[in-house]
Amino acid sequence: MDGILPLWKPKGFTSHDCVSKARGMLKTKKIGHTGTLDPEVEGVLPLCVGKATKIVPFLTDTSKVYEASVRIGYSTATEDSEGEIIERKVVSPSLNLEKIKKELASFEGDIIQIPPMYSAVKVKGKKLYEYAREGLEVERPKRQVRIEQIDVTSRDLVFEEETASFSIRVVCSKGTYIRTLCADLGRALGYPSHMSSLVRTKTADISEEECYRFEEIQRKVDEHKHHELLLPIKRGLSHMPAWKVTEDMKPLIQHGRVLDKPEHLDADNFLVLCGEEALAIYQQHPTKAGYVKPLRVF
Repeated sequence: MDGILPLWKPKGFTSHDCVSKARGMLKTKKIGHTGTLDPEVEGVLPLCVGKATKIVPFLTDTSKVYEASVRIGYSTATEDSEGEIIERKVVSPSLNLEKIKKELASFEGDIIQIPPMYSAVKVKGKKLYEYAREGLEVERPKRQVRIEQIDVTSRDLVFEEETASFSIRVVCSKGTYIRTLCADLGRALGYPSHMSSLVRTKTADISEEECYRFEEIQRKVDEHKHHELLLPIKRGLSHMPAWKVTEDMKPLIQHGRVLDKPEHLDADNFLVLCGEEALAIYQQHPTKAGYVKPLRVF
């Protein structure tokens, strides 16, 4: 089995749990996930199976789309609804969606984030959440992420028990913490806030509509139709420019030959296709100008 299993990750599972469960169901060890989701988050989690594990870093390094709910009025230690409340402030009735939309615009583009203490980012070989559980504060590394688009999806601001809630849709780069984005947005509005819910609806061009739940996967396996679950490898590389080659070049690509650079491709990395089949990912040759060499061969 070689391809991409478009999984809809359920709440309560870690990304690693999903890989372990899929390995058992598909009876293969060669499976990798393409971007960690917190246990309480559900959504699109493509799993790379067989030869497709070679594209894990390339599929991970793509835009993601999230639907999140923001609650303004109190913040938590984890920046989501699971953590201990650390600050409160009554939300003024004068706050409205227009003010929020105006503030959102400042978050588009390249921004700097400081990962939450309750995260898997490593500092000196240890995960931040391990320090947090020990009650230790350490300096967290700043990171640059890109917010390609951020929009309010709520029609109205919902006021409840001195708090206010609304929903947003975010298109962003890998490594973006939506929890932190929600906390920073509240801060910009003058309030403590947190992310009250999150769903990932898209990774690259793989969307919710194409995803399978575990019960659907099991049904396909029981019917001996498990091959129908997989998307072709090229679907995980649709964000890359492509070089389409003829059948006579196929053996050269499959044997990893260094080739003349295609005139129309200046991208650092690109997909090589023969018909609809993904053969390899090639790159510009680092030492030989005018040539390209394989980065991954499938």
